[in-house]
Amino acid sequence: MNTRESEINLQALAVLAKCLADENRLRILLCVGNGKKSVSRIVEELGLSQPLVSHHLKELKRSLLVQVERSGPFVYYEMADARILSILENLDGLGKDLLNKRTTF
Repeated sequence: MNTRESEINLQALAVLAKCLADENRLRILLCVGNGKKSVSRIVEELGLSQPLVSHHLKELKRSLLVQVERSGPFVYYEMADARILSILENLDGLGKDLLNKRTTF
């Protein structure tokens, strides 16, 4: 194992990467990046079904990317860490750069 591998928790990184490898989860993360939102608000803003949003929120919660706040009968979700947005922006930039350099698949 090289030095860089010993500094990076590969298992944790793989769990996060797997969770981020879904377009709907990414859309939900960006949606709650502006502040707390209820499931119904996320459904409305993204045009996804309630069961689908609930499923993805469960995965995002399990991966610790969102946090939950209960207020009476309502449940609100928000991004667990503001750094997530900058990481998504960096990944987007990297993806665009790599795709621009692509000549074949």
